[in-house]
Amino acid sequence: MNTSSNQLLLLALLLAVVALFCTLVGAAAGLLARIDGATWATALLRGAVAFGASATLALALLTFIFTVL
Repeated sequence: MNTSSNQLLLLALLLAVVALFCTLVGAAAGLLARIDGATWATALLRGAVAFGASATLALALLTFIFTVL
């Protein structure tokens, strides 16, 4: 394997980890909102906002890391 395919493989792996992490963050936020007494719709919205925020931060960090490399 050459360097560019190694970087592509690493990027694909990191994107999969980011997707899993963001899904867990969103699910936890929705669950905590529901436990706190929020309606199902509000809990789902809070989970979606947490997912989007964590995805934005993680992808910004990955962009910075791959720019430095």
